[in-house]
Amino acid sequence: MNKANSYLRINAASIAFMLAGLLMTSFSYAEGAATSTALVNQATKQNLSAVKAKIAEFLETQTIGYPGKVSVQVGAIDPNVKLVQCPELQAFLPAGSRAWGKTSVGVRCVAPANWTIYVQATVNVTAQYLVAAAPLAQGQVVTSQDLLFEKGDLTQLPAGIFTDMAQAVGRSVSMSMNAGTVLRQEMLKVTPVVQQGQTVKVTSVGKGFSVSAEGQAMAKANEGQLVQVKVASGQVITGVARNGGQIEVNF
Repeated sequence: MNKANSYLRINAASIAFMLAGLLMTSFSYAEGAATSTALVNQATKQNLSAVKAKIAEFLETQTIGYPGKVSVQVGAIDPNVKLVQCPELQAFLPAGSRAWGKTSVGVRCVAPANWTIYVQATVNVTAQYLVAAAPLAQGQVVTSQDLLFEKGDLTQLPAGIFTDMAQAVGRSVSMSMNAGTVLRQEMLKVTPVVQQGQTVKVTSVGKGFSVSAEGQAMAKANEGQLVQVKVASGQVITGVARNGGQIEVNF
């Protein structure tokens, strides 16, 4: 009986030892597999800094030709976002967005994985814009003395502002306004420099000569527009309308 008990105790100890060994082997294998998976995930996870850099590059390209100084700030991306690494990122502006003020930029990957992420960004444009240098009355024709440049972020101003003196000079005031008012397109209307039937001065300029004559404008025209003029001989010529009833014809 004692021998039987001893035999059972030895077998139980052997079985326990074998089970412990199996458990340790399984744990080591699971730990190794988890480590390998983590290493693979680390290797294939998209670098979010590269995504932000792509957005900044894209917006800088989109803003080429903007007046003044342009600055771009890309918003933060949630570090918990897990994206498969993409060798060629494609940035785009979603419908309704533009590279102006607070905006949204999309970045997509087509291969090896198909994913899209949207990131907030801010585009600031610091430049000069025109304001009224003095009170302007309705109907008044604007001159350069009536205008003044100020500097600021254009993205914070209403749409349709003037950034060039030539854009506003010669227009007539649509509504009375105080000094310092930021000028917008709807506040100043284009005034024809030539009226239909008006007697105008036609100046023909060529290589080594300049000839002037009078004629009658056959239509009204704004500054820089083409207009037909009938001269004394009955001939109809086409020239460029200028302030003061002047028509330029170049040969």
